Amino acid sequence: MKIFGNIIWLIFGGFHIALEYFCASIVLMITIIGLPFGLQSLKLGLVAIWPFGTEVKWEPSEPGCLSIFMNVLWFIVGGIWIFLTHIIYGVLLCITIIGIPFGKMHFRLAKLAFSPFGKEVI
Repeated sequence: MKIFGNIIWLIFGGFHIALEYFCASIVLMITIIGLPFGLQSLKLGLVAIWPFGTEVKWEPSEPGCLSIFMNVLWFIVGGIWIFLTHIIYGVLLCITIIGIPFGKMHFRLAKLAFSPFGKEVI
């Protein structure tokens, strides 16, 4: 069932979201300063390609202050646009009964896009 959900996910917006993550990753990795943000965007793009069956956990080894600072900087630099894209897709998909699971997945990805530092994708 996860494979079927992921295939439908790719058709109805998942590919667009993953493409947005990968484009942001390439732009952010051009400079050395943007490299950590580009790596996070790449990690989120991989989750956006195949979201059903993945799990997000807090990394216990991450220092708290650095994660908070990087998450705030992430949100200001470009995370807000990806966050808003997930929210818009989530609202549009939740209008129909069939789209509710995919809308819920966009809301889950929006939460991850809001603060990707300090989280591990399994």
